Amino acid sequence: MMIRSSFITLHTLNKYLLLPTKSSYYSHSLLSPPKPINPLFFSSPKLSSSKHLRSSSSSSSSSSSPSTMDSDTNEEVAYDLSPILKVYKNGRVERIAGEDVVPPSLDPTTNVESKDVVISQQEGISARLFLPKITENKKLPVFVYFHGGAFCIETPFSANYHNFLNSVTSKAGALGVSVHYRRAPEHPVPAAHQDSWLALKWIASHADGNGPDEWLNRHADLGKVFFSGDSAGANIAHYLGIRAGSEGLAGLKIEGIVLVHPYFWGSERIGSEGNQAEAAEKVDGLWRFTCPTTSGSDDPLINPDKDPNVGKVACERVLVLVAEKDLLRDRGYYYKEVLEKNGWGGVVQVVEAKDEIHVFHMFKPTCENALLLLNQVVSFIKQD
Repeated sequence: MMIRSSFITLHTLNKYLLLPTKSSYYSHSLLSPPKPINPLFFSSPKLSSSKHLRSSSSSSSSSSSPSTMDSDTNEEVAYDLSPILKVYKNGRVERIAGEDVVPPSLDPTTNVESKDVVISQQEGISARLFLPKITENKKLPVFVYFHGGAFCIETPFSANYHNFLNSVTSKAGALGVSVHYRRAPEHPVPAAHQDSWLALKWIASHADGNGPDEWLNRHADLGKVFFSGDSAGANIAHYLGIRAGSEGLAGLKIEGIVLVHPYFWGSERIGSEGNQAEAAEKVDGLWRFTCPTTSGSDDPLINPDKDPNVGKVACERVLVLVAEKDLLRDRGYYYKEVLEKNGWGGVVQVVEAKDEIHVFHMFKPTCENALLLLNQVVSFIKQD
């Protein structure tokens, strides 16, 4: 089965960014962000083989044979991952959540200016940059963010992530880089991880002040870089910390990593996972759907305890934020144990939000615990 996605074109700063989307998508104002979908709860997919997955743009539909496109059978749902997406037998991917797009802007509340840049036109990698109001003639720490969404949905251009980066960069006085990577199922994991590594190398190319983006050339302190992400994005941030520590990344020094409700897993149930068998099975299914070539839930990409290089995380500080009612909560605590028992020499702290669920700060960004989470991220960046 061929996987087909459609695209919209976002015009910004005389550049065109191709953003994967469904044929019709929700549009929301910055003042009214859409309600996010918790990607951990859906009908478990059954995916037989990754060789049937192939991506193409919506323009390819005109070249499909009438017998294929007109068949009612091919319009049937092949994989139902409601409420996040559906894959049809004709290969069409319909993303149900996380497809709203807001333009870059000068935010009137925070005075943060944003713009979109193309990192790799060939690979479809881009980013939204966030520049806070400059009050002093000094370089700014760099906050590199990887959005969540189970590797399947969401982008840096949604209202939720746009607003979150506005808030963090404003309060922390940091230059933000919110990375848009390719998503499953059209581009199975580890495409997201590889894309994000290329994005880091693009950022590092500004070390001598002669990179392709003027904001980074003029304002970025690449000796003080922070990685962060939520859920699947936190998984990516962790992976990049290990890869930078193992391979090195010239021109860029990682000061710290913030993992918000990290999407880690494993075949052996820990903590409260044993009491949530149905939900745990869905997480197993989600991982296999997004990474069809995986060895399973003990793949080092999803289970840090199985990665022989986990002790090489390239920073001295890690902050892990977990939520009391999140199925992934115990994985966050276990991550601290994994780092410590594998000889990592830094300091890792785990902070729990009481009575909250997975990515609650995106569901209700103005609640007390969400504001506390925001301040915890900001304080971590500003810590000397």
